[in-house]
Amino acid sequence: MNWIQQPWPWYVAGPLIALVMILLLMLDKKMGMSSNLRTLCAICGAGKTTSFFRFNWKAQRWNLVVALGMVLGGFIGENLLSEDPTVHIASNAITEDLKEMGFSDVDNAYAPDKLYADNVFNDPIILLILIIGGLLVGFGARYAGGCTSGHAISGLSDLQLPSLIAVIGFFIGGLLMVHLIFPLIF
Repeated sequence: MNWIQQPWPWYVAGPLIALVMILLLMLDKKMGMSSNLRTLCAICGAGKTTSFFRFNWKAQRWNLVVALGMVLGGFIGENLLSEDPTVHIASNAITEDLKEMGFSDVDNAYAPDKLYADNVFNDPIILLILIIGGLLVGFGARYAGGCTSGHAISGLSDLQLPSLIAVIGFFIGGLLMVHLIFPLIF
């Protein structure tokens, strides 16, 4: 069972993702996670007050199953298939970059305590960063017509130009965040 606990190589995981995308294209479905929030809001009755949520949410039930599968898959992967919870990062990145920013536990924890410990909610600056970041992600996903997974996986496999533009924007935004904004915050 040790082979299950190793990361899958790209030549196994990549074709499996491609197979899922081919099946979705054949079924005329578009996968994305941000659309699940809209579906959940519609199920809860948000369509009574806002026209954006007035749509046939029953046609999107399959995507809720995908989201549930991702949550269950993450749980199974973490609790049943993982021996080592650490992320393997290049040692020079740990010592030079991350530890200089105050991330002392990056080499022994998957999620650094500086960002993911419960006490971050006691720090008003970090709480403000989380709230602003969440609002920007939500706004960006809505403005771009989908989230990173929807555009990068589903949109690109469907050869949609808007998805290509969105993915390029995601990468540029990520690079700007990591190299310019993140060092200023931490």
